Amino acid sequence: MDIETILSLILGIALASSVGFRIFVPFFILSLAAHYHIIDLNDSWLWIGSATAMITFGIATIVEILAYLIPWVDNILDSIAVPIAAVAGTAIMLSTVANFDPLITWTLAIIAGGGTATAIKSSTSGTRLASSVATAGFANPVISLFESVFSIILAVLAIFLPILAIVLVFIVFWMVLKLYKTAFSKKRS
Repeated sequence: MDIETILSLILGIALASSVGFRIFVPFFILSLAAHYHIIDLNDSWLWIGSATAMITFGIATIVEILAYLIPWVDNILDSIAVPIAAVAGTAIMLSTVANFDPLITWTLAIIAGGGTATAIKSSTSGTRLASSVATAGFANPVISLFESVFSIILAVLAIFLPILAIVLVFIVFWMVLKLYKTAFSKKRS
C-alpha cells in the first residue's frame, strides 16, 4: 500500500468524523479543496469541486449551522441526521479513497466512513438530548457552536494535516468511550 492510498483512507475517515458533527461542513470544505486543486478526488466524484456544488454545499452549511443554534429544532434535526450521517459518511469516504478494488472501496466506505459518522452523530445527539433535558435547551446553542467549530477544524485538518486529523479522531473516540463508561457506571449505582 503506497502513501497516497494511506493518506486517502485517513482523509476519508477524518472527513467522515467531521460529518458526525455537521453533515455539510466537510462536503463544503472538500468542495473548496477540490475546486482549488488542493486535493484530487476519484474521477466519478469530480463534480464536488464544481462551482455549483461549492455554492450549494456552502449554503447548506450555513443553514445547518444556524438551525442547530435553535433549541429543540436541533433535537428534531438530530433525529433525522443520524441516518443521514451514515449515508454522508459513506459518500465522503467514497469520494476520497483511491487505488482500491470497488468491493474493498465500498466496504471501507460503509464501515469506516458511514460507521464513523454514525457513531459520532449518535453520541452528539445523545449529548444534546441530555442537555435539553438538564437545561431546558438553554445550553444547546453552546454545544452546537462547539460542534460546528470542531467540525470545521477537523475537516480543514483532514485536508491540510491528515495525520493530525486522524489523531484528533482517535481522541474524540476515546472521549466518547470514556463518556459512555461514566454514564453506564452511574446507571448501575
